[in-house]
Amino acid sequence: MTFDSVIVVDWSAAGKPTTGGDSIWIAIATPQGTTAENIATRHGAEVRLSELIADALTQGTRLLLACDFAYGAPRGLAERLTGQPHALALWDWLVARVTDTPKNGTNYRDIAAEMNRHFTGGGPFWGNGQKADTPDLPRLKPALPPELAHFRRAETVGHEQGLQPKTIWQLAGAGAVGAQSLTGIPVLHRLRAAHAGKIAVWPLEPTANAPVVIAEAYLSLLKTDVAALVAGGMTADEAQTRTHAKAFFDLSQTGKLGDLMAPNEPQELLQAEGWYLGAGMAKALQAQRKTLTPPRLRNDCFAMPQGVAWTPVDAALARLRAALHPVTGIQTVPLHSALGHVLAVDVTAQRANPPHANSAVDGYGFAHAATGSGICQLPLAQGRAAAGQPFTGTVPHGQAVRILTGAILPHGVDTVVLEEDCAISATAIAFDGPIKPRANTRRAGEDLPQGATALQKGHKLRAPDLALLAATGTGQVQTFRRLRVGVLSTGDEITSNAAALHQIYDANRPMLLALATGWGYDAIDLGHAPDTPNDIREKLTLGAQTTDVILTSGGASAGDEDHVSKLLSTEGTLSSWRIAMKPGRPLALAIWNGIPVLGLPGNPVAALTCALIFARPTLSTLAGAGWVEPQRFTVPAAFSKSKKAGRREYLRARLNADGHAEVFQSEGSGRISGLAWATGLIELPDAATEVTPGMPVSFLPYTGMGLT
Repeated sequence: MTFDSVIVVDWSAAGKPTTGGDSIWIAIATPQGTTAENIATRHGAEVRLSELIADALTQGTRLLLACDFAYGAPRGLAERLTGQPHALALWDWLVARVTDTPKNGTNYRDIAAEMNRHFTGGGPFWGNGQKADTPDLPRLKPALPPELAHFRRAETVGHEQGLQPKTIWQLAGAGAVGAQSLTGIPVLHRLRAAHAGKIAVWPLEPTANAPVVIAEAYLSLLKTDVAALVAGGMTADEAQTRTHAKAFFDLSQTGKLGDLMAPNEPQELLQAEGWYLGAGMAKALQAQRKTLTPPRLRNDCFAMPQGVAWTPVDAALARLRAALHPVTGIQTVPLHSALGHVLAVDVTAQRANPPHANSAVDGYGFAHAATGSGICQLPLAQGRAAAGQPFTGTVPHGQAVRILTGAILPHGVDTVVLEEDCAISATAIAFDGPIKPRANTRRAGEDLPQGATALQKGHKLRAPDLALLAATGTGQVQTFRRLRVGVLSTGDEITSNAAALHQIYDANRPMLLALATGWGYDAIDLGHAPDTPNDIREKLTLGAQTTDVILTSGGASAGDEDHVSKLLSTEGTLSSWRIAMKPGRPLALAIWNGIPVLGLPGNPVAALTCALIFARPTLSTLAGAGWVEPQRFTVPAAFSKSKKAGRREYLRARLNADGHAEVFQSEGSGRISGLAWATGLIELPDAATEVTPGMPVSFLPYTGMGLT
């Protein structure tokens, strides 16, 4: 089964509105990435899920919605309550009885007690975390009625693989999930009823043609992936929903989700009890996902050696390059959707290109050994060879056959003569010899032999690359997930609205978002934070949850209001790099909740310069495409400048009609108009330099740094 988006929900039966741990989390995985939302009440979650379903139906996309509670009970409960051995009958029974207020007030314990009264022995439901007793709902596990099993078959196969799914009968205590089922099933019933005919519940009913499929999830399948996110500071519930939503989405895109949705169990059992995605397949799924999660950057990866004050540009770049590696997971995407993606593994030719020796022209084919010098006349064999319509049989020695461009060379043919070089009758051809052996033919695999490397890991796929892969039989590729780049502006003086006299418009955020988009990444606007630690902390934490790397501008230096660097140094891991360059000396490199943060200068000219020189190769490496160098040309100078030793300088520049580099009239780092005037940068070396007109200088065009 294939879905355009996957939603995974971690449900909660809490008795009052709550967020954070043990609350409702909704993770949404799409081709653009995975996001998560934390909702305080079941009523709010139902509204939000209804919105997401309506959006999918309106857009004509297919949606998988998976929730982490049992959709059925061990066989016997539904039949005793309803007379029907089907989980959906239990859904109908529950929705008519379970109530839930907008503030999480619920009667599910009373309904569990009502179900208990249909059986002897005080069960099957048990567990009450409230002070007040609920009649007919024991606090401790009672003797189970003999007609009921303790676990569903889905839980049993989970236990066989070392997992610990709980029974629906347990309503309270560590890991209990029964209360989630009793409060969650009515919500799903209402969503399904609101979109009748558009939503199907797997495996309780046929789902092949349903635009929206509701399935059950067990969020302990991918413990290793979840643990990595929790170690980075994410709550366990959010980590579980994000990890499983992304995993199910990836499997959907590769066509392998169907393996999780094809349990080898009787249909009557599945319809009676339900089943969770991946039941019995945890080990296989975990083994697959282990290879797809790259390691995070070390917390000390940006640390500079003791005693370093000013760092030359080349030394800073070399140190940065050594510290970085890809940080995004691997996914399999169909070729038609792979444009702009970065290959995670080498791609080899599945078959040769061309797969067979063929004709390069329209003409006549024959065996070269049957020709010589002077006029050569050959009788025509019956039939012809065309692309897609091969000649069957063998062309007799000494005869020729009509052949068109791209046609496979028939047996008995190794050479082709152009039809323009032939005299032609209905039964023969004649041409002047000699003709070279194998003339006008292409050898099998002369472009690329089968098994040869077509494209290497780290290559960013372009339209011509897709043509090569398609021609050599590749239908899907393994790529790194597209890097998500968050962009955050800080500072009380910054505004995106009407600016007071003491404020300035935010120029950096739209510039950096555009850069990230132009470089082929998913640019995520984290907005603007005023100069308060709480506001900056909130934005950074949001960025750590929704992005792979964060670019900030402003606050990266060491002044009284440079709260970004202060916060990163006290609550994250910060290394302030003082780069020997102009413009753009301060560069903050940090780790926040496991996510790299690049703190760029607040001045737009310095921010762009640092982004082109430092952020571009950094992001390229994190995305899996490897380190990239800016394109450089040596051109004559059309300006004069006396430069002191000690730091590298970058001047806004463009080429004049003679191909000489002229520079912007002012080097002031506040002159943003110079960025738009320029088409590149002049790079002056660290040493003292005296530039005179006509002298060779190094020009770095914007286009050679991915700025178009």
